[in-house]
Amino acid sequence: MIPNFAVVHIENPHWRRFHLWIPLFLLWVPVILLSPIIFLVLLAACLACRINLWRAIAVLWGILCSLPGTDVHVRSQANQVQVHIL
Repeated sequence: MIPNFAVVHIENPHWRRFHLWIPLFLLWVPVILLSPIIFLVLLAACLACRINLWRAIAVLWGILCSLPGTDVHVRSQANQVQVHIL
């Protein structure tokens, strides 16, 4: 399953908590439109590095599909940022 939303929580002692929902499914429209260019760049990179193209596509797809459920927490002194991918 590809990720659909990313939820960003920002905490700072000087202002209130900030929650932002980012719809990742809207990014698929430009990716689909740019897919021929992305494919050619990936093909050139695979040829230059002598990597199997289909193996590279399978690995990238596996990484993309494993993103849902990812949590990232960054804390610095009193500031905190949390990103959760749904």
